Amino acid sequence: MSDEAIQLAMAVKARYESQLMQKANVIGVGIGYRERAGKLTDEIALVVNVTRKLPRHQLTADDTIPSEIEGVPVDIREIGEVQALGD
Repeated sequence: MSDEAIQLAMAVKARYESQLMQKANVIGVGIGYRERAGKLTDEIALVVNVTRKLPRHQLTADDTIPSEIEGVPVDIREIGEVQALGD
C-alpha cells in the first residue's frame, strides 16, 4: 500500500461519490482494502456498499457500477439494509 494509492483513491472518491450514491442499492462509498474470495488484500480500492448485489443484467446502464474508476479498483460489498439503532 502506498500513500499515492490512498491519495488517488481519496481524490476519485471526492469526484465520484455523489454519482455513485445515486445508483440503485448504493448506501455508502468509502476507501478500504479490496476483498477477494472473502479475504482482504493489500490493494486500496473504492468500496461501494450496497444493500444487495444484483446480476449486471438486472441493472440499468445508469445503475451499473464500474469495476474501476480512473485507475482505482472498485470493490462492491453487499451489507444489507442499514437501520439506525434507538437510544
